[in-house]
Amino acid sequence: MIRSVILGSGAAKPRNVVTNEMLAEKVDTTDEWIQQRTGIQQRYIAEQDETTASLGEAAARVALDDAGVTVDDIDMIILATSTPNNTFPATAVDIQQRLGMKHGAAFDMQAVCSGFVYAVTTADVYIKAGQAKRILVIGAETFSRILDWEDRTTCVLFGDGAGAIVLEAQEGVGLSNDRGILTSHLRSDGSHKEKLYVDGGPSTTQTVGHLRMQGKEVFKHAVAMITDVIEDAFSATGLSADDIDWFIPHQANRRIIDASAKKLKIASEKVVLTVNQHGNTSAASIPLAIDVARKDGRLKEGDLVLLEAMGGGFTWGAVLVRW
Repeated sequence: MIRSVILGSGAAKPRNVVTNEMLAEKVDTTDEWIQQRTGIQQRYIAEQDETTASLGEAAARVALDDAGVTVDDIDMIILATSTPNNTFPATAVDIQQRLGMKHGAAFDMQAVCSGFVYAVTTADVYIKAGQAKRILVIGAETFSRILDWEDRTTCVLFGDGAGAIVLEAQEGVGLSNDRGILTSHLRSDGSHKEKLYVDGGPSTTQTVGHLRMQGKEVFKHAVAMITDVIEDAFSATGLSADDIDWFIPHQANRRIIDASAKKLKIASEKVVLTVNQHGNTSAASIPLAIDVARKDGRLKEGDLVLLEAMGGGFTWGAVLVRW
């Protein structure tokens, strides 16, 4: 059977690092308050000349180089983002042009913090259907552009950045020791919309709007939803938490990550944590964390990796992949 194998990864971060102490000079907060509730120590905030497209392009170039391929080898670009450069066209098309790619197709995927999991799943479907040989999947965000900087409960949580992977169709035998994506599971429930949303849009207010979140409500639902979809992934493959080499969750909040790992009985030393460095970068958080684990030598070929995310909507999902 055809498997979608990850050939390489890349990341890009804005130039501007903003620590909790720096943020406390402008917002009514403290380093202690932020770290106790979230585990975040710093985040990257895009300068005016840095956009979702420019960060996505930079991450894509690193991923292509890491994979040992060129843009001519790519059939499709899927960009996960909630902060596009323009209402339309898709920012993926902008990145396609920046990379000098004039063939294939490019489009955006919008599932907020679950966007990268949704995009990887979509790419896997295209590859298994024989519609593409290689797909560039990018998660890129500039959430700083939609934050209310007077709302200390939300503005301290988020950051900007981009990450990317290259997926390639390769033959597997259909067993769990195949390299590539083994299974993926997506969910959504629109009844939770008001718990995490942006209060603007072209068809409603004709403005960009600002992020609004009921933090306690999100936390209350997060762990149960995350573990539910992961258990589905285990059931589909016959694998378990004991088989996992690395758990790479969406980096939203240290307390949510810890609680999810504990409920799933995944050892803490198997959890890749980058929320302290990047804050919540929405659809960029998982590929940024993947790149950190790759670059520091933890993530190796043959490792079984569990990806999961939950975002506004609510949307959530999980992917099991053998590196």
